[in-house]
Amino acid sequence: MPLQSLIMFIVAAVFGVVGTGLLLALRRPQPPARVYVYRMVGIMAVSLAIVLAFSAHAMWRWSVQP
Repeated sequence: MPLQSLIMFIVAAVFGVVGTGLLLALRRPQPPARVYVYRMVGIMAVSLAIVLAFSAHAMWRWSVQP
């Protein structure tokens, strides 16, 4: 696995954990502004993690010589 793909997978994992943590924090009662921010940032972070993981996997597959 190329170093660039490994770094992308690590960054995707970090964003996934942070986004999931923010979304799980919504289980407790929060003020309305915090609910809005946690929901928006959490969803965007998880989405970024998914897209970055797909991109890292594609880059990894393209770098493998058949």
